Amino acid sequence: MQKKVLITDDHPMVRKGLMALFAHYFGEVKISEACSCNETMRKLMKSGYSHLIMDMVLPDGTALEILPDIRSLYPLSHILIFSMQPAGTYQRALNNYGIYYYLSKTLPEDIIVRQLGKFLCNECPAPEETGVQIQDNPFSFLTARELEILHYLLKGMGSSEIGNTLNIKYNTVATARTHIFEKSRTNNIVELFELATRHNVT
Repeated sequence: MQKKVLITDDHPMVRKGLMALFAHYFGEVKISEACSCNETMRKLMKSGYSHLIMDMVLPDGTALEILPDIRSLYPLSHILIFSMQPAGTYQRALNNYGIYYYLSKTLPEDIIVRQLGKFLCNECPAPEETGVQIQDNPFSFLTARELEILHYLLKGMGSSEIGNTLNIKYNTVATARTHIFEKSRTNNIVELFELATRHNVT
């Protein structure tokens, strides 16, 4: 059965680069592309995909915001995260969705190709096989919801605006914000931003 892959990334060159790799090494694969969370959901609703490759941070949110819907509506789809974001920040949250492939965009081509091949064959990788050194950092113990809110805090948004964006209550945002400061051991948004910058979290 032909594999159908949806590549979601807001950078056209990343999408085209991955498509070129698939065409060269895995010619039988049918590829589609999306550039945002909203477009990803629209493409999924129009057609089923066996495999999804997603960046973590997109123009209209993060992959974490749509993963619950994807998992609920398309439980058999296999998902790989292809990102510059540090794996240690997100891996625990992603594991809750059964996502174990997290590839860094900085990896050499041969490693990316090898891991894409295993991903297409639905092999579950050992942590060391993804080419990403997963290490704890001050944000690695945040929940998926806290990571979503962290993303918007780092964009300078207030609790009310975040609540409206994520369609959740103000109190939910306020509680998560408190937990983020506690878990990261920061006292204010300036310290939080400085810490995130040091760990390449956006």
